[in-house]
Amino acid sequence: MADQINGKKVASVVLDACRAEVAELMAEGRRPGLAVVLVGSDPASEVYVASKERTCLDLGMHSRKLELPASTSQEKLLEVVADLNADEDIDGILVQSPLPPHMDEGEVVRAINPAKDVDGFHPENVAKLALEDPSGFVPCTPLGCQRLLEAYAIDPAGKHVVIVGRSLIVGKSLALLLMAKGPWANATVTVAHSRTQDLVAVTRQADILVAAVGVPEMLGAEHVREGAVVLDVGVNRVDDPEKKRGYRLCGDVDFSAVEPLASAITPVPGGVGPMTIAMLMSNTVKACRARRGQQEER
Repeated sequence: MADQINGKKVASVVLDACRAEVAELMAEGRRPGLAVVLVGSDPASEVYVASKERTCLDLGMHSRKLELPASTSQEKLLEVVADLNADEDIDGILVQSPLPPHMDEGEVVRAINPAKDVDGFHPENVAKLALEDPSGFVPCTPLGCQRLLEAYAIDPAGKHVVIVGRSLIVGKSLALLLMAKGPWANATVTVAHSRTQDLVAVTRQADILVAAVGVPEMLGAEHVREGAVVLDVGVNRVDDPEKKRGYRLCGDVDFSAVEPLASAITPVPGGVGPMTIAMLMSNTVKACRARRGQQEER
């Protein structure tokens, strides 16, 4: 039976460290600030944004939530981003995805000041990740995955990591992060996706298997070799009339089928999910420190 990787526990450690850093910065006269922009009324996004806001307040950080109607124009959203770029009380800016169909998400991301892009999706931060420049921001979910490996002493160095999913949000960024030269990296990485031939043969080579495809329970026992570590990034709602709320949450991995084979596995919920918000807070504190240092140098 696999060891369950407790993301809530590790996230709590990360947040405690953030809390201490926030107190230290406030003693120096600087309060880290995070602004989250929500366009429209996507229920999952609303829950996620509310959780970010609560966490900010719990840590003693300054938090701003800007809620815009789905009919907001691209130009108006870009104006909001420009205002936040110029706001000295804001160190981190996050525009919640997905945006309404009429908006160009790439243009919005590029409009964010890279020094405030705590989501790590601005081209400048993506380039810094590829160049192994530690001054940039790494996307929060991949950074959370790496932190989980570190917390459980699962060193990817020399191991074969197979990531199923090629989005910038997880797959591409995690591949860059884990094959970099440095601690808790140095892995041999394969990125698989919907066009990969004989996916089972590819995933069964993995020492560490990461599922990030957004398809409920897509990866089963046949995809996992015995003793592999499995990180399940997926969070999916599946209809379940037996549940009071009418649905249940599950990952991209069939947990009950895979757990007996794996040496360690993240549950859903309670695995990778809590780490995403924790690393967002960590990135915001990092942004605050960096901006404070730049102000002192002027």
